[in-house]
Amino acid sequence: MRSITVKAPSSTANLGPGFDVFGLAVDAFFDEITLTKKKSGISIITEDDVPTNPENNTAGLVVKNMIKKFKIKDGIEIKIKKGVPPGFGMGSSAASASATAVAFDKLYGLKLDKNTLVEFAGSGEKASAGSIHFDNVAASVLGGFVIVRTNPLNIIKIKPPKNLRMCIAIPKLEVPKMKTKISRGVIPKKVNLIDSVRNLSNAAAIVVGFMEKNPELIGNSIKDVIVEPARQHMIPGFVKVKENALRAGALGVTISGAGPSVIAFSKNSADLKRISSAMSRGFANVNIKCQTVICKPSKGAIVIKK
Repeated sequence: MRSITVKAPSSTANLGPGFDVFGLAVDAFFDEITLTKKKSGISIITEDDVPTNPENNTAGLVVKNMIKKFKIKDGIEIKIKKGVPPGFGMGSSAASASATAVAFDKLYGLKLDKNTLVEFAGSGEKASAGSIHFDNVAASVLGGFVIVRTNPLNIIKIKPPKNLRMCIAIPKLEVPKMKTKISRGVIPKKVNLIDSVRNLSNAAAIVVGFMEKNPELIGNSIKDVIVEPARQHMIPGFVKVKENALRAGALGVTISGAGPSVIAFSKNSADLKRISSAMSRGFANVNIKCQTVICKPSKGAIVIKK
């Protein structure tokens, strides 16, 4: 095999109280990565606004790390087709990194286990986030709902309820470079024990909600008293967007990853268009336009062409 194309889904991280631990793959957007063997070097081809220096590109870093680890003698051309909007809390860099790790594994028949694949995909996050974290890449590689344990890295995957739905409002805002790093910078270094206990209880209930396939329990437990309050000032209109979505029938609402997108959890029997419109009105309240997407949990990265 000389060439392979893999697509990987967008994802939402944290789900409120599960900071750096929970991730969920969603079928809102997909990135496509094509890896082609060549004589030497790593090159990037893309029509999208992403770095083409492999050192500064998530996919480029993943390829570089995997070539080194497995002593591959070939060069690799990386073709990137972005579908996940960068910088909006939808796991854009993670989708590229995940598709790349899975493509490299298949291209060379490495048959890596899920934790190793996620670890290589996570190594690419350094290019965009400034640090390695695994919540988005674990969801994007494996699909479904994931719980990330570290030291050693161990990903637990749970199949989401079939009737779980999400409405995502993506505001048209100027997003700063290295936005994830900036968003991480506003999180408190110390937290009250009572707040920690509250988040832990809600996080535990979310896990049970996924295990019992219960969207109501998932939605009602998406309450975060630590990270969301620290970040919400970075999203104009957030309080109104959340309030509107809950009033329109959403079960739970929070910031998607590091934001600025806002995600509402519901189920397929709800009036999802009404929830989406309510979120749009929340942003319109502060003169911000937004795109809304109704989506459901997604499978992980898959090969679409050999």
